[in-house]
Amino acid sequence: MAYLDRHGVGIWYDVQGSGPTVLLSHAYSTDHRLWDPTVPALADRFQVVTWDLRGHGDSDSPEDPAEYTVERVMGDMVALLDHVGADTAVVAGLSLGGFLSLEFLLAHPERVRALMLMSTGPGFRKDSARDGWNATAERFAQRYDEKGLDALPKATETAVARHRSAAGLARASRGYFSQRDARVIDSLPSIAVPTLVVVGDNDAGYQAASDYMASKIPGARKVVIPDAGHAANLENPEPFNRAVLDFLDTLP
Repeated sequence: MAYLDRHGVGIWYDVQGSGPTVLLSHAYSTDHRLWDPTVPALADRFQVVTWDLRGHGDSDSPEDPAEYTVERVMGDMVALLDHVGADTAVVAGLSLGGFLSLEFLLAHPERVRALMLMSTGPGFRKDSARDGWNATAERFAQRYDEKGLDALPKATETAVARHRSAAGLARASRGYFSQRDARVIDSLPSIAVPTLVVVGDNDAGYQAASDYMASKIPGARKVVIPDAGHAANLENPEPFNRAVLDFLDTLP
């Protein structure tokens, strides 16, 4: 296992292949194993970096809630790219990982060659909708506090994960899984890098968000994966991988 030391917090990461860099960020309550069907399809032509968000998987789960901010996560992503020698990367993520990819573009546009947004959304413009999301995040955290790792949702993507700390998942939910403002959704029309939006045809919760992002991001390409839900890359990997490779082939 490889770890990046982030001021005393160990961030687990893995690098496969060589070539232009693709940074893959996972969903909340999952870990790097989410990408197991995807990495081999890309590693022949790309340097593929997977990692575990702080509080998840094999990464450390610090006790201080201040270690679970979006700013800390953005710093982790910059440090990973620096560590693997990538000035720029195709920044990609599923669900929470996709939202954090949009956050990363806002924070470090010079490091982003292209975006791939999978089964994700851009956040909320209305305070009431954001408050509802954050109330759900707090319920997730409370369940982890009360039940430990037995509180993991029964879903395709969480079934493959291996976590060390339920407390880390709870702190992550109260921290960077929660949302603060409308910066991300307001930024969509100004995105100037090639963007792929992917959603499973059975992922009802993210159809509208995917349509919205594809309509607001200039030149965005949207692909619907058949016979797939939220974890389209796990549930139907062949068309998912083909959509990703087809998009990567269009990049200069």
